[in-house]
Amino acid sequence: MAKARDYIIGELRSYGLKVRTDEFTAQTPLGPRRMVNIIAELDGQSRDAIIIASHYDTKYYQKFRFVGANDGGSSTGAVMEIARVMAAKRERPPFSYWFVFFDGEEAFCEGWTDCGTSDDPDNTYGSRHFVAQLIDHGELKRVRALILLDLVGYKNLELARDTLSTKWLVDAIWQTARELGYGAYFVESEEGVGGDDHLPFLRAGIEAVDLIQLNSYPHWHTPEDTLDKISPRSLKIVGDTVLASLPRIEERLRNRRAP
Repeated sequence: MAKARDYIIGELRSYGLKVRTDEFTAQTPLGPRRMVNIIAELDGQSRDAIIIASHYDTKYYQKFRFVGANDGGSSTGAVMEIARVMAAKRERPPFSYWFVFFDGEEAFCEGWTDCGTSDDPDNTYGSRHFVAQLIDHGELKRVRALILLDLVGYKNLELARDTLSTKWLVDAIWQTARELGYGAYFVESEEGVGGDDHLPFLRAGIEAVDLIQLNSYPHWHTPEDTLDKISPRSLKIVGDTVLASLPRIEERLRNRRAP
């Protein structure tokens, strides 16, 4: 984790972004655990922000070596590249952008709900802490939307519509994908994930979308979630679609008052 974190921070700073970390201690079924969220900021014309995010932690297993190339290596790499491309543009975007890498998305127990409670779950430690910090610092209203990426690199890419996500955000991204010729990869079926790092934002009133291929990824949480399952073309399809969706999302947000 420390090596991965240092690499991510070094890359983000090389893009010219302002990077900070937020370290905290999470109480887990395995006891207190140090966690660190990474936040890179791109200033825009407005202080209001759109977040593009991924989790960068890897699930803890004792019984086998878990790499997590798709979960969440793929989304971490995709968000880094989106950040690089956006930072390289000369003009300031209409909104500020925060590229956030959450620690502690994965459960420490084997199943997502094996431990913890609905009020204090064994998952989404980093995103829950991030939202709590927004509330404590009076910055919740600055965040206009969250675009979350998770498991987006499978060579047989097929992203369905997450049922928890804000519908207009899903519609904006799926329409953009069709316009780019990527309709075969952003399909019209539903994806029920039950929870992810967008859930704390939704509960706080922030509109959010989760791009995730969970139910049709056969190697999820197995020793086979390795780099050979990942396609550079899949990452490009997702990255291109997110970037091309931003003007449509920005226009929708500009045309109405902040919540």
